[in-house]
Amino acid sequence: MGDASVGWRTIMAVGRIRVGTSGWSYDHWAGVFYPDRLPSASRLAFYAARFDTVEIDATFYRLPSEQAVASWRDAVPDGFAFAVKGSRLITHFLRLDEVDDALAAFLSRMSVLGEKLEVVLWQLPPNLPADAALLARFLKRLPAGRVRHAVEFRHESWLTAETFAVLRESGAAHVHVSGDVMPENLTPTADFVYARFHGTASGHGAYDAPALEPWAGFLRGQADSGHDCYAYFNNDAGGHAPIDAARLVEMLGIGVERSVETGRLR
Repeated sequence: MGDASVGWRTIMAVGRIRVGTSGWSYDHWAGVFYPDRLPSASRLAFYAARFDTVEIDATFYRLPSEQAVASWRDAVPDGFAFAVKGSRLITHFLRLDEVDDALAAFLSRMSVLGEKLEVVLWQLPPNLPADAALLARFLKRLPAGRVRHAVEFRHESWLTAETFAVLRESGAAHVHVSGDVMPENLTPTADFVYARFHGTASGHGAYDAPALEPWAGFLRGQADSGHDCYAYFNNDAGGHAPIDAARLVEMLGIGVERSVETGRLR
């Protein structure tokens, strides 16, 4: 007979932790992350040899052409994950209301990324206070399926049990933020975790190892609980983002084969 205990054991799969930056095409990263003479068209492929995910920031400002989206998809290897930042037309101008046409156009264009699209980030404006009913209506408009959704709040009034309940009902993640504007709140609301690092004044925009260690512990704990984790550094000024992302990758002991072994990133 087999082990009678097997029937009641629960085997928890360990989640995957992905770390990257918000955007990749920054001229001021030349000489810090990119080689000085690397063509701009080659930046994403260079980046994807060192990190396994990126958050596309440009999609917040304008709807890219289908050709541009296809070029991003084709520049990275299989297994690479894109997160895309939702259009500000939806979040900041329409303020989540009457967004059906804009939402359909945005999601259709992003679908060109295919299996490499994993998360859509919806960053709400700082002058939009909490409105749980509005958020619930918006989240219900999002299609169910493989692509996940995460919401970043910029107004402190959103950080309530009511907001988190709305997110849980839709399976959307509350974005955990490191920065000086919003208080740190690590309330989980989904089966995955999404974290963004905006930089802090105390570190002149950068993160050292002591500042990142609590976050590394949080991400490890979430992954051990079976949650996939996405972490992106948005402190691009001075080229801090790729340096800090590489530091966190090293601290977590993940993606060693894709991390930078030499140069200023270490």
